[in-house]
This record gives sequence, structure tokens and C-alpha cells, in this order.
Amino acid sequence: MEKVVEISDKIWKAIQKEETDVLIELVHPEAMFVHMGITLSRDDEINVIKERGIVYKEIDFQEKTIKEMESVVILLNKLKLTAVVNGEEVTNPFVVTEVYTKDGENLRLASLSYTRINY
Repeated sequence: MEKVVEISDKIWKAIQKEETDVLIELVHPEAMFVHMGITLSRDDEINVIKERGIVYKEIDFQEKTIKEMESVVILLNKLKLTAVVNGEEVTNPFVVTEVYTKDGENLRLASLSYTRINY
């Protein structure tokens, strides 16, 4: 499903460029973000981005897997992320699980969860 990849790409670009208006449009108001050490609501995630608590420097996308079910689309993004977290630069390999809900013809991000992986 090409549409979910397009929306995912827009979300990742918005996160990296700190374009919170794009996130408000594409992320469901009740969405949850699960990081390695904290779980955040959509609005809390946006505040962390605005306040530069996490700065996404480089995202190296390596593989995408899509599973579509009735009203849900799951996108697994295998990536290497370099970010500044609380002033410290870190690089981690992740599989990021993105769950999208269908709203008519539209898709909105409902959950984004980071799972650190070992190569």
C-alpha cells in the first residue's frame, strides 16, 4: 500500500524538520508514541519535538514491511536513527512499528513504537 509509505515519509520528515502542524494533521489526536524509556501522547510528543528534547539528525531507512487488515495498516520501518536526546548524540538501530487507522479514505497514525534491535 503506497499511501501508507507516503504518509509515513511525511511524518518522519515533519519530525526531523520540527513541522508540528504536519504532525497534527497526520497523527490521530489519541495516538501514542512508545520510545525506549517513555510513552507519550501525540501532544506530549509534539512538545518534546518543539522543545528539542529529541532532535532527529539522521534517519537511514533500510526496509519497510506493510500488513493491511480491515481498518488498520501496520508499517514496520527498519532504520538506523541518529538523534540528540537530552543533549547527547546517540545512534541506534530500530524496527519502528507504525499503526495507522483508516478514516474513510484517509489514514492517520495511531501508534508509533521503537524496538531497538541487534545486528
